[in-house]
Amino acid sequence: MDIGHDTLVAMAKSWGLFYLIALSIGVLVYTFWPGNRKRFARAKVSVLDKEDRPWR
Repeated sequence: MDIGHDTLVAMAKSWGLFYLIALSIGVLVYTFWPGNRKRFARAKVSVLDKEDRPWR
């Protein structure tokens, strides 16, 4: 079985596309998962903490 360059490039593009779509869906599911709400709410307000300053 001889796989040509064009066939290999087409397979790599297809599987790379499926990989990136699956990764994007995974990130979105993680972001909007109800159990992560507290973690993201804490991260949202932690930027404004008065104790979180650069060193002097």
